[in-house]
Amino acid sequence: MSKLTRRADFLAANAGRRAPMPGFVLLVRPRGDDDPAMRYGITVTKKIGGAVVRNRMKRRFRALAAELLPERGVPGADHVLIGRAGGVERDFSLLRAELGNALARLSRTEAAR
Repeated sequence: MSKLTRRADFLAANAGRRAPMPGFVLLVRPRGDDDPAMRYGITVTKKIGGAVVRNRMKRRFRALAAELLPERGVPGADHVLIGRAGGVERDFSLLRAELGNALARLSRTEAAR
């Protein structure tokens, strides 16, 4: 699993399917390049808080992505986690459950396509 680094990849993912949750928004967009590898990206804006708060949220999202994406993610797709204001205070197990639900919902819609 690799990271998204280019802005164009993040903008392209914005055109994909989205699953809003209380702590984050998950975007999933199949790349269509016949490569089954999953990529992920994380974005947290300055509206959320200062650098310490944003970095803490990104660390939590990286841990969630490493735990759940390899087994529940959509193969051949880009996954982007966008932090929301309530996400940094939420319990980690609650965030894990929400990400699992979002991935399940989006993988069902991608399988139906």
